Amino acid sequence: MKQFPIKEIAQICIIVPNIEEATRNFYEKFGVGPWHFYTYGKPLVKRMTRHGKASEYKMKVALSNIGSMRIELIEPLEGDTVYKEFIEQHGYGIHHLGILTDDMQKAITEAEEAGIVMTMDGAGFGPDDDGHYAYLDTEPLIHTTFELIERPKRRNPPEKIYPEPGEPK
Repeated sequence: MKQFPIKEIAQICIIVPNIEEATRNFYEKFGVGPWHFYTYGKPLVKRMTRHGKASEYKMKVALSNIGSMRIELIEPLEGDTVYKEFIEQHGYGIHHLGILTDDMQKAITEAEEAGIVMTMDGAGFGPDDDGHYAYLDTEPLIHTTFELIERPKRRNPPEKIYPEPGEPK
């Protein structure tokens, strides 16, 4: 069986029941912020699949950094998702580790050649119809999920930023 080599982990994601409370706690207790908020789903994410079939789902996302590590918080809102499945099996907590790629189709093919299937993805969330994320079914192997991330060249403006720019610490 072929290997699917991992060179760097660029992101860690935590599934939370209340994204507002989680970002406030991260900021007030640990100094992590600012947080950029997005609602992933239609119309922002133009193409979504679950188990290889077209799907629709929605979640709130907040992004920040700790050093060079991107921290992503996700609050699931609607639909059959890897997040809902995770909560049902484990409760809330660390869901996945993110791996950056410049060529999503190549990365997915390499994962499949190593016997690792994609369970859910979304594409077209950048303003230029780029940006793609894909979850791999790695939990049975390593007890966590890997997410492949092809970041968009540009990002849409966030729905909000917390704390608001200029707000004192």
